[in-house]
Amino acid sequence: MKYNVIDLFAGCGGLSDGFEQTHLYETLACVEWEKEPCKTLANRLKKKWNYENAYETVFHFDIQRTDELINGWRNDPVYGTSHGLKSIIDENKGIDVVIGGPPCQAYSIAGRIRDENGMNDDYRNFLFESYLKVVDEFKPKVFIFENVPGMLSAMPGGVSIVERITHAFAEKGYEISNNLRENALIDCTKFGVPQARKRMVILGVNKKLINENPQIALQDFYKFIFPKYQSKKVLTVKDAIDDLPKLHPLEESIKVGKRNFSHTYDVCEIANHEPRMHSRRDVETFELLTKDIQTGQNKFASVESLKDLYFEITGKRSNIHKYHVLKWNKPSNTIPAHLYKDGLRHIHPDPEQARSITVREAARLQSFDDDFEFLGSLTDQYKMVGNAVPPKFAKAIGLALNDFINKYYA
Repeated sequence: MKYNVIDLFAGCGGLSDGFEQTHLYETLACVEWEKEPCKTLANRLKKKWNYENAYETVFHFDIQRTDELINGWRNDPVYGTSHGLKSIIDENKGIDVVIGGPPCQAYSIAGRIRDENGMNDDYRNFLFESYLKVVDEFKPKVFIFENVPGMLSAMPGGVSIVERITHAFAEKGYEISNNLRENALIDCTKFGVPQARKRMVILGVNKKLINENPQIALQDFYKFIFPKYQSKKVLTVKDAIDDLPKLHPLEESIKVGKRNFSHTYDVCEIANHEPRMHSRRDVETFELLTKDIQTGQNKFASVESLKDLYFEITGKRSNIHKYHVLKWNKPSNTIPAHLYKDGLRHIHPDPEQARSITVREAARLQSFDDDFEFLGSLTDQYKMVGNAVPPKFAKAIGLALNDFINKYYA
């Protein structure tokens, strides 16, 4: 028997794809408010996972309008018409699992630093309330609430977001670990993701249905059940992307259709392995930095040397270093949604290529399979990859969650 799932804040579907890979879950509905991720997710559900009703399964809608999401809406200029989540969820089957995580920018430390008010007024701090309404409506056995480590220290309005979430779910009959810092902060490299990425994985349990003290069961999940699915090897950048076709700099940039290219292109049958357009200055900088590492000179190994180089090249001072070359023998640094703006912090390690990473390379570092096709513009694609939960990590969550349900909800 498969467990029925709703995926909220689904993005392009990294979390649901990992759950699908287990073959233990049935995706009844996904909710996402951006159009291109919806198209990408529906395309994946249909082509890979054989959901004939994929385009009805994916709800393109603003989850903040939760009552409409549940009961339906009509003639919206952006979102059209739908009968809502209730219309496609069989009352006899119900929902076993709700998964997802609100956009993480409001909880991220980097986001709080950039915002003058520390993101205290950001509406995204409270999107968990919409998540909670869906949980309360369908009353699943468990939920998975995934987010960034920064949520541990986020205090919008002077109140800990963890406290808010704990109390809000408790009022609806759900309990989460009372020691999230120790239990729920997970390193994705331990689960076969070739990228330094730590995430909060909050498991919530329905207190009325579980057959054990919730805190004992939750401790079992984090300390024994979930760790069973760790990988035996930490994967590196080389493991992830070394076999992809090389994309070399051209002597002069060319225009093909509406796009400009500074590197060779159309050399790969795998989707989304196309180079970003780089200026001659950037190409020369990338070559300088990668050769510095390859030759072992390491003139630019320090943060200050990278800041000085940026000033020398651009005439602008920066408080943070703008450049980062991926290391062949280590996992990548974190793949962020910010990657769509530029690739200066994700420079390919090969001096012969002198470029930032492609969407496909970013996707591999996020553990997406090569048959996962990202739709939309290059900007859309980079943003989708950076926002996603790594599918290999999600698969481990799905396998562990299945064990947990079978053990505590029999």
